[in-house]
Parts: sequence; C-alpha cells; structure tokens
Amino acid sequence: MRLSTGNENGETTRLGGVNQSPAIPRCPAYEYENRALSENRRSENQDHLEIVARATNDAVRDWNVKSGLLSWPQGLESLLGYEAAATKNEIGFWQKNVHSEDRARIAASIRDAIAANNQHWSGEYRFRRADGNYVHLLERALILRDGQGHAVRFVGSLMDITARKQLQDQLCRSQKMEAFGQLAGGVAHDFNNFLTTILGYSDLLLQDLHLKGVLASHVAEIRSAAGRASDLTQHLLAFSRRQPLEAETVEVNSIITNLERSLLRLIGENIHVVCHLHELKDSACIKVDPGQLNQIILNLAVNARDAMRAGGTLTLETSTVSIDKETRPSGGVEHFEAGEVKAHVFEPFFTTKNECAGTGLGLATSYGIVRQSGGYIAIESELGKGTAVKIYFPRVPAPPPPSYKKPVSGKLPTGNETILVLEDDISVRHISVRLLRKLGYEVIEAANGDDAKRLISDRASGNVQLLLTDMVMPQMSGRRFADWLRQTIPDTKIIFISGYLEESLHPHDRRDHGMFFLAKPFDSEQLAMKVREVLDSKL
Repeated sequence: MRLSTGNENGETTRLGGVNQSPAIPRCPAYEYENRALSENRRSENQDHLEIVARATNDAVRDWNVKSGLLSWPQGLESLLGYEAAATKNEIGFWQKNVHSEDRARIAASIRDAIAANNQHWSGEYRFRRADGNYVHLLERALILRDGQGHAVRFVGSLMDITARKQLQDQLCRSQKMEAFGQLAGGVAHDFNNFLTTILGYSDLLLQDLHLKGVLASHVAEIRSAAGRASDLTQHLLAFSRRQPLEAETVEVNSIITNLERSLLRLIGENIHVVCHLHELKDSACIKVDPGQLNQIILNLAVNARDAMRAGGTLTLETSTVSIDKETRPSGGVEHFEAGEVKAHVFEPFFTTKNECAGTGLGLATSYGIVRQSGGYIAIESELGKGTAVKIYFPRVPAPPPPSYKKPVSGKLPTGNETILVLEDDISVRHISVRLLRKLGYEVIEAANGDDAKRLISDRASGNVQLLLTDMVMPQMSGRRFADWLRQTIPDTKIIFISGYLEESLHPHDRRDHGMFFLAKPFDSEQLAMKVREVLDSKL
C-alpha cells in the first residue's frame, strides 16, 4: 500500500518510510481555491488576535528574532501612546524604553528562555510611555521555533499592571508599618514601666529627704527628663494605634507645646520652627483623639520638611474663628456650617508625595482622621509662597476641674483603706506600694493572679476596698482577676493601669466603658489623686 502527498512543485515525500509515486498535477482552479481559503484563515486569525487584544486592553508585540524586526499588531497607541512610525519596526525601540533598572534583567531572562529551548516566557518590567511616564507591564510570550529548534519569532502580550503593583506596594508598606507599630507599642510599654519607677523615686527623694540647692536641682532635672521621655512614649503609642480611642477634650495650645520638641528633632536644623499660639483668657478646647491629632501634625510637618530641601520656615498657629458664608476660607474640601466657632491649626509649606519623597500618613489619611473627629480640612497654595493646610475643629467647653485638687500646702490626699496592688513588674509594684503606704493606706502586693487569690483567701477579714492592677499580667490578665475579685468581694473598687493601648489587648481582657484607668507612666501625685477619686466615688 502506498500513500502519497505532493508539494507545490509536484515533488513527493515519503510517509512512514513507504516509497511514494509522483504526485498528480493540481488543477489551477483548485490551487486558487486553496490559496483563497488560506488567506481567509490568516485574516480570520488576525481579526481574532485583534479582538482578543482589544478585549483585554493589552498590547501585542511580534519580534522576528533572526532579523530583529519588531511589529506591534495591537495596543501600541492605546496602551503605550506611541504611533507606529516611532518604532521604526526595530527591536531597539522596545529595548531603549524598558526602564534602565529592569533592562539587563529582562534581556538576560529572555536570552535564557531562548537558549533553554523554552516555548513560553513571562516577565514584569517598567516601560516608558510616550508621555514619559513609566507603566508596570506583565508580558507573556510564545517563542516560535523552526524545525531545528531555533527561535524565529517572539510574540508577547503586554498587560498594564501598574494599579496592581501599587496595591501590592501599599500592602507591603502596610504590613511593615503594622510590624513596626507592634514593636513600637511593646517598646513603649516597657519604657513606661521604667519611667513610672523613675518618676516615683524622684518624688520620694524630693519629699523624704527635703532636698535643697544643687541636689534638689539634680533630682528635678532627672524627673523633668523622665517627663519628656513620657511624651515620646505617647507618640510611639499613637503611632502603633490600630484603631482610635475615645475622643477627649483637650486644649489646642497644649497639643502644640507638647509636640514642639518632637518637631525640632524630626525636621532638622535647616528649618526654623515658629509657633503663634492664641492668647485667649479662656482656653480653646476641642474634642479629639490626642494621639491622632499628633499624627496629623507630625505627618504634615514631615511633608513640609521634605518640601523645603534647602531650608525654610515651618509655622504652627492656633486661633479661634467664626465661620459664615462671607468668611468661609478658600480651598476647603467641605461645606462649612455658618456661625460655627472652631479652633484651627495652621501648618504651611505642605507638599504632596508626588513632588518629593515625603513620608507619613498622607493627606488622605489626615483628611479621614479630621472628618471622623467632626472637623474640616482646607488647603491653600500659591507658587513661590508655599502651601497652608488649615484644620478646623468645633470648639467645645473646657472640661470641669478634677474632683480632687492638690492642696495649696503641697500635701497629697491620704487615706487608711486597704489596697491590693497587682503588678508583675517588680519596680513598678515596689514604687506603687511605697507611695501608697506613705499616704497612709494598708497595702498588700502580688505579682500574679494566683498569688493575689491566695492573699485574699488568707486574709482574716477578707476586705479589700481597692484593687490597683496592671491589665497585662502573666497567667491571668488584670481584667480576669478583677472579675473574680468582684464576685468574691463585690464592693471592691478597681483601677486598671497599663502602658499598652487597650485595642492591642484581647477583647476579653479590656476594661468596660466607665471603668477607672490610670495610664503609665504616672507620678506620685497622679497616683494619689486617682486612688482618692475612686475610693470616694459612688460607683
């Protein structure tokens, strides 16, 4: 049996090793019909290629590996902005527009794929559009080879993945910031324990030894340094915050004053900081999360620093203004309500990250925090003069004075009640016990919940009027022990202390709204006042 087929020259080939007879000459009409069918198929394939490319908004490049010619069947203008004449049908057009940092890597990767006899290749790189901006491309290519396995064509589909890359970068940065925030929160907690000890023993030295002169000055400097360090830990805690705490009524000037030292360290020596604070007889108070407001100001200050590479002036200003239709400031992003009185912080020379390598939360995050706090943000900018970011908050009445004021004589409130101090940090526990005993209280102490339970059970009377407990404890959290103690001695009052942010704790270990709290670090006066306030409360 013989099987035969012929080429256009009438020559025969062998199939399966069987000799073949000469081919029968073809009819011209038959050859014309075959040629027409072949051209139709090529046209249909080309149409199909263009339809698929247009549907995906991809570009297609067809590179003749042997000749170096490059054609763009689809997407050159729509995706990359170039006209066909700009390419000169040369592979050099593609090579020179690949980002210089990606060029060698991508070229080597393609060479390796061709040399390894691969049929497919894929890679990500940046490519310069006609407008000069770079886009991130994902290219998937098919490598066509001849009978000897040599690459003859390289046909790639180019997809714009710029938005995807930006989201990936944002996720990566978010994960890094989350990790750093957890680290900052842990460092701040431990540091707060140290500062509580420093503040407490400084107060004991000043009170017990009645120091005067140089020695008193030295101890006072130690205490002052601890106070400034306390402000830094609050900034760390604000940075590590995962969700906002409850808003507080704060005086605007106090926020700026506490931040001034941090700002000087952040922005460097070539930038002059000027503060113009209001001089009202009555304080200008707003209701806001102090940590988040600190974040906004620090973020804007860092952006201002990055905008003033050669130096400049950073001005912080506070004042009260009445807003109506006539006095509504320009550049606002929201509609202001007429007649509303607000305190605002003025921060100049703000610049976006597109213009310089700024760092921080960004204007969008700042806007979100301001709006969540019931405020507004407005921007004014003029070439050559700078940019002003104005933040407006509703003014609220000043908070009532604390229940207990330090007597004019300087003596702290005392008592004779029984207090259980539950604290795992030995230094914090010892200074707390010493301070409370000095004030006249009967104090029992424990390092963990099990020891505290044993002490309560061993007491003959069993009465404990107040529990002062850290919230984060080994084996048993302060909240869990407090729940147990209230079942055992229902009338016991409780003060929770912690150097952590509550939102970082397990939900079951957090205090309920309205429970008394004393943040670390605290000094002798803060401890004495809070203890007396809670013991005399009717709750």
